[in-house]
Amino acid sequence: MKIVWVKVIPWSLELAQAAMESGADALWIPPGLQSEVKKMGIIPTVAEDGDLVLGRDVVEKEIREKQDEEEILDLTLSKKVIVKGVDWTIVPLENLLSKTNNIFVEIQDLQEGQTALDILEKGVEGVVINNPDPDAVRQIILMLKEKKEKLELLTARVKRIEPLSSGDRVCVDTCSSMVSGEGMLVGNSSQALFLIHSENVENPFVNTRPFRVNAGPVHAYIRIADGQTKYLSEIRTGDRVLIVNFEGKTYPAVVGRAKVERRPLVLVEAEEKGQTISVILQNAETIRLVQPDGKAVSLIDLKEGSEVLVYCEKGGRHFGVQIDETIVER
Repeated sequence: MKIVWVKVIPWSLELAQAAMESGADALWIPPGLQSEVKKMGIIPTVAEDGDLVLGRDVVEKEIREKQDEEEILDLTLSKKVIVKGVDWTIVPLENLLSKTNNIFVEIQDLQEGQTALDILEKGVEGVVINNPDPDAVRQIILMLKEKKEKLELLTARVKRIEPLSSGDRVCVDTCSSMVSGEGMLVGNSSQALFLIHSENVENPFVNTRPFRVNAGPVHAYIRIADGQTKYLSEIRTGDRVLIVNFEGKTYPAVVGRAKVERRPLVLVEAEEKGQTISVILQNAETIRLVQPDGKAVSLIDLKEGSEVLVYCEKGGRHFGVQIDETIVER
């Protein structure tokens, strides 16, 4: 998810309201207007007297020559740097992004926003919109926020299903209602995650819970909205998890609660291109994986040879962040 700030200089109540209503992550305002913003709602401010203080937490810098790049590199060690300038291009930003984080770019219109999206995929932390038109700001924010990651899901064949003893499993209840074919990516290894279907399928035992995924035990990895993974034991209210459908389309969802209860478990092993991958789940009829056609399949209907959707990646993860390193998880 891209971080989007809106520069409201000179001050405009209409522009500030448009930014907040559209989902901006912070407002860049003139000094002395903190109280005005707080009347509108809860949103961080960037100002000389803001939540993020200009000069201390945030600085602006133009790239005009190679020396500017070196100065920006030093600044990013302790501050967020807004890269601006009429002729900012992808090339100098790519040079910076290969060496540092904490880089924002200033944009003025929809076209620059689209260009920024391509750079954002390479690691820019966010953008600062500098446009006095409330309608234009709404459009730019919508485009930036609606740009979603698409994952390449693979088909794995079930090899083994084995009941286990009880363990602590986690239900992830979100603030969004999922539809058929949607769920979360969970697995015993961060390199191989199974698409676990939401509890939106009618059954004779319990009412549907379309906001919920009965995800698995506390040790399991789950893909979250920023491209990283967490252990299910770490999921908390307010976190953003990644919702994925059978076509690989994604969107973030806010966690309302994570409910941990002791339940009987089952091991599901599958094979994808000769690699054995696995997930442990609660042993219950209401737990479902997803077939390649998008239909949910209950654990009790799984058998050897059943096809289910998974997401696999190369390399390993360190504290949830993908790294180029060989890590073996058995």
